Amino acid sequence: MTLIDTVERAEKTPDDEQPYRELGLKDDEYARIRDILGRRPTTAELAMYSVMWSEHCSYKSSKVHLRTFGDLPPSDALLVGIGENAGVVDVGDGYAVTFKVESHNHPSYVEPYQGAATGVGGIVRDILTMGARPIAVMDSLRFGRADAPDTARVLPGVVAGVGGYGNCLGLPNIGGELLFDECYAGNPLVNALCVGVMKHEDVRLAKAEGVGNKVILFGARTGGDGIGGVSVLASETFDAEGPAKRPSVQVGDPFTEKLLIEACLEIFAQDLVTGIQDLGGAGLSCATSELASAGTGGMHVDLDTVPLRDSTLTPAEILMSESQERMCAIVEPGKVEQFLAVCRKWDVLATVIGEVTEGDRLTVDWHGERIVDVPPRTVAHEGPVYERPMARPADLDALQDDDAARLPRPTTPEELQAHWLAVVSSPDGADKTWVTEQYDRYVRGNTVLAQPEDAGVVRIDEDSHRGIALALDGNARYARLDPYTGAQLNLAEAYRNVAVSGAKPLAVTNCLNFGSPEEPEVMWQFAEAVRGLADGCRELGLPVTGGNVSLYNQTGDVAINPTPVIGVLGVHEDVRRRVPSGWRAEGETVLLFGHTGEEFGGSAWASVVHGHLGGRPPAVDLTAERKLGELLAALGREGLVTSAHDVADGGLAQTLTESALRHGVGARIALTGDPFTALFSESAARAVITTTDPGGVKTTAQWAGVPVTELGTTGGDALAVDGLPELPLAELRAVWSATLPALFGGPEHSTPLTVPAGTVPTS
Repeated sequence: MTLIDTVERAEKTPDDEQPYRELGLKDDEYARIRDILGRRPTTAELAMYSVMWSEHCSYKSSKVHLRTFGDLPPSDALLVGIGENAGVVDVGDGYAVTFKVESHNHPSYVEPYQGAATGVGGIVRDILTMGARPIAVMDSLRFGRADAPDTARVLPGVVAGVGGYGNCLGLPNIGGELLFDECYAGNPLVNALCVGVMKHEDVRLAKAEGVGNKVILFGARTGGDGIGGVSVLASETFDAEGPAKRPSVQVGDPFTEKLLIEACLEIFAQDLVTGIQDLGGAGLSCATSELASAGTGGMHVDLDTVPLRDSTLTPAEILMSESQERMCAIVEPGKVEQFLAVCRKWDVLATVIGEVTEGDRLTVDWHGERIVDVPPRTVAHEGPVYERPMARPADLDALQDDDAARLPRPTTPEELQAHWLAVVSSPDGADKTWVTEQYDRYVRGNTVLAQPEDAGVVRIDEDSHRGIALALDGNARYARLDPYTGAQLNLAEAYRNVAVSGAKPLAVTNCLNFGSPEEPEVMWQFAEAVRGLADGCRELGLPVTGGNVSLYNQTGDVAINPTPVIGVLGVHEDVRRRVPSGWRAEGETVLLFGHTGEEFGGSAWASVVHGHLGGRPPAVDLTAERKLGELLAALGREGLVTSAHDVADGGLAQTLTESALRHGVGARIALTGDPFTALFSESAARAVITTTDPGGVKTTAQWAGVPVTELGTTGGDALAVDGLPELPLAELRAVWSATLPALFGGPEHSTPLTVPAGTVPTS
């Protein structure tokens, strides 16, 4: 029989060796735990501290920088800010929306399908814990070279995992990104976003209050999957052969989660909980310590009562397990039976495992013996905080001096068009239908706009037609050249993508993906990106509602490019006035908003045609972005634009391609100035619109202080650009749509989804 490592035994055996280094703790961190407890930790306590003090759970390297977001001016729209499972904003008419993006990068490399699937499941539960019904998901995906063997292994599984879990939950996937770069070889990025809606009075918080209230664990049984999963796996660097530790990746069951969602919503409707928390990273260790720490501070748990899938699990393994589809609720004694009855109705297993206690200790018993006795705040909220050394990358000056504007340019119209086709048929620029056909974008019937539109738009009220818009963007090439400016450009693009749909941008979430914090150059990149994002949000008047930090995204000493992925939420007072991105009719005037300069640093053209990364990213002008956003919203309200599409990666060449191919309507275009600059510059604060009232639009743009250039007129079955060979849409579509199927398989490898008539709101 195995000897239980109790608190009493720990006090009597202070010199027992413990495997704290194997669990990711440093020598000084282990010494601090001993100081906190006044003794060595028990095996179970060591497990709790190790997962909760991991980089993924404690943010110990990023906290000092993230505090910048807390210094932003208060926002009237912000109902719940940083610190809870997700931020909550007021979107009008008594509705509140909660949204957040999180990473599941390392697990998705180890086991692509389950890593991605449980990433979706975890972010959905974060939204659920706030009291909201999840209504949509998005994803931002990055992989190594598109033609690399490992990408062929990882990408199909990730896409299938994202689609499989979301589709089974009945949640539309309304947008996102799919990008490729050598720097992500061995370190794919899988960032998942979820958005939910509720009434103001339905907001829930994660805290354990009320002495005598019961702690109820409900959902799936606890198994061995995910022990040390995201909490350990996302807190270390991969070596050249793979991760140094390979804990098992969590295994998801979306059908259990669907039942859990419905049970939670009925529980909320009957006002049966005083606090609630999902079990994600660090499992029970996180849920119990965070609930106790955010509440009155005392909690007792009988670990024997936890329902198990594997009876051989040790107490430490039960506390560390990250088995999916589990929640923890704090329930008044008089409401316990009603709570359990709701769970039985939805076939959700629920068990009372403890209660809220006096004092400030979290205690856990196993077979009648005390195995945990800790101050919960020291586990959940008072972990290590590091001010890591920072150093500007040694190669950055040379990188910025290597100006992309000096690269060889096309010298003939035919060569210019060949570059155009190369950019739009590259894996980054190509049609993403191979991916999006595996996602249900229209389930629930409230999707108004979805991929490949610039923003996803969802109706939240069927009577008023009030809705929300969401965009998720991150250009890592820009951030590599200048992380401060790059973060602001990513914010600006997400802001612009929401604005072109006609929505008013309202709030920001983020997922900050970087290399090892133990590398001074990486920490400098991180600090600069956070500073840039905070300054950008301050200038645009947007609150940061929360987000996620993912560090140690590197193989050996090679880090990924800094990748701050930014999500922006906007509000539509009436989704019937949303603005789509594609051209639908002939004879409409095509206009370009914004100023175009010679800006090629980090551009798609430089990357695709020359394999080049250098120079400085495009200049940021957030005042111009704000003016453009206000103009687009005003034009949308007045019905003066028939389409709007932002100009970003790939420049005007990419925008014209996507606008024309969306509905198969061509155009005759006359470019102003140097045609190469006009087509491939990636100057920010720009958008292409179509209108039947060019005079009215130009007058409004002049009043708003936004430059406007007339480009041409829609019509025909080709893109006819003056001075270039005519480009038939059939030829353009053939090269644009062939790339991903050629790399990852034909249509038989995906599952096309048909949209029943009447499911997409059009009026």
